Amino acid sequence: MSQSAASNLSPAFPRRAAWGTAGKLRAWQAQALREYLDSGRADYLAVATPGAGKTTFALRVAAELLSAGEVTNITVVAPTEHLKTQWADAAGRVGIHLDPRFSNTTAVTSSDYDGVAVTYAQVASRPSVHEQRTREQRTLVILDEIHHGGDNKSWGDGIREAFEPAVRRLSLTGTPFRSDTNPIPFVGYEYGDDGILRSSSDYTYGYAEALRDGVVRPVLFMAYGGAMRWRTRAGDEVAARLGEPMTKDVIAQAWRTALDPKGEWIPSVLAAADKRLTEVRRGVPDAGAMVIASNQTQARAYARLLHGITGEKPTVVLSDDSGASQRIEDFASDTSRWLVAVRMVSEGVDVPRLCVGVYATSTSTPLFFAQAVGRFVRARSRGETACVFLPSVPIILAHAGALEEQRDHALDRPASSDDEAPMWSEEEGMLAAANRSESASDELQGAFEALESDAHFDHVLYDAQQFGLHAEVGSEDEQDYLGLPGLLEPDQVHALLSERQTKQSKRTSATRGRDDAPVAAHRALASQRKELNKLVSAYAQKTGSPHANVHMDLRRACGGPELAQASSEQVTERIDRVRRWFVGRR
Repeated sequence: MSQSAASNLSPAFPRRAAWGTAGKLRAWQAQALREYLDSGRADYLAVATPGAGKTTFALRVAAELLSAGEVTNITVVAPTEHLKTQWADAAGRVGIHLDPRFSNTTAVTSSDYDGVAVTYAQVASRPSVHEQRTREQRTLVILDEIHHGGDNKSWGDGIREAFEPAVRRLSLTGTPFRSDTNPIPFVGYEYGDDGILRSSSDYTYGYAEALRDGVVRPVLFMAYGGAMRWRTRAGDEVAARLGEPMTKDVIAQAWRTALDPKGEWIPSVLAAADKRLTEVRRGVPDAGAMVIASNQTQARAYARLLHGITGEKPTVVLSDDSGASQRIEDFASDTSRWLVAVRMVSEGVDVPRLCVGVYATSTSTPLFFAQAVGRFVRARSRGETACVFLPSVPIILAHAGALEEQRDHALDRPASSDDEAPMWSEEEGMLAAANRSESASDELQGAFEALESDAHFDHVLYDAQQFGLHAEVGSEDEQDYLGLPGLLEPDQVHALLSERQTKQSKRTSATRGRDDAPVAAHRALASQRKELNKLVSAYAQKTGSPHANVHMDLRRACGGPELAQASSEQVTERIDRVRRWFVGRR
């Protein structure tokens, strides 16, 4: 590499870089660079929120060390094939040339390159190959998303063996560390005041600081609940409302039902997200949106739904598709509306124009959630906002509410019950159960059948505060929140949400004031029947009796015809009777 590489990344500290992705280093990058060079440490851990610019910081470090002659070779280790190519492209733009096609089999690369970009899996499969390369030259190893070093024992052992001889190792991560207790290679751990051994970062730049500096976008989380009905493996029909208090097992099943593409919840949420995208594109013309799906089958189904909603075929990215990387690159550079993907786009992939997201996956770990949200927060210009649509599931809403919190990797933890552990905390036992949600109890496997679902708007979560009241999909109240301008400063977001909530509250109060006005008989009777059916469903679930049997018992107790022929007075009597049954008075 020529000695001019470092000059392609001119420092700006103490001046703050321009908004968005400027050619100069941002203030945090320049400060971190100065501290890194002053430290002289062989191992250095930088934790920076997704979208803050870890790649630029690491490449500036590489350029400085190469220029000074401290290292003669660079090795970048990334989680995925796509990301190693992305690293090579980014490095090439600043005069550092990496080979992303380096093969374990040939184990050689051209003298035109300053180093290689490889994956963790590639290193773990032949660590001796990489260990020899590291010994032969003075090497800087950049370990991107270093938490992957503990994914399994072979990955951790592999990178330790391969890169122990390196002159320098720069570890990067943008998300909370792992929920297990496997030590991560080349990461330091220190005891805190509570006696717990936790990872120790050398430089930290969190979401709160990045938001203050205009480096990332403010994120609005749109939470949607709704009525769900499903059939368990045992053949029982269960009904519940997403967003209302339930046991963890019932939440998992209701969540699965909501994500079923044959129901009404996911089409309604996709349509709402597309409306939001249209509003954002008034101020950000190339704004894009992404659905993160649980699996390939659902990803394809969601793509068909979006095609029907928008009239435009979305880009679909599947992890085992050889053309996935090219499709991501094409989407990043065009102006199409929607991208649908499974897990591979959740981490590190750089598509800065993504402004709207739908979290349509049952993966519930804080690590994955933070990675997913990180795809939408990268700011390009002042005032851009991000909006992510979520199911009203407690653990997901807790993750969203704790977006600004910093967490470290804990190697030992005090004993605590599930009830005592906070949702995001690294010591909570609930995460292990949440990670197993896609392959958990028998009732979620085999003959589980989602029967029906609908959606309603619950609230907006912003800056750990809730705004808005329950609203029907397609209502004026919902549209007030979907129609927020796409270009807003953080303080403007808060002010407008407060204003919309006040407006909705006044509208709701006015509607309640008209409740005594005459109502058409057919509407009143339909409302009564709906209320009775909800009570019957709840009582059937409580007792384990089929819905039809509960209706039959009510007819025997109260008299009268079938529900379809019952009068308003007869339906009212049955409502009162089933309510008494709930408290044990027949």
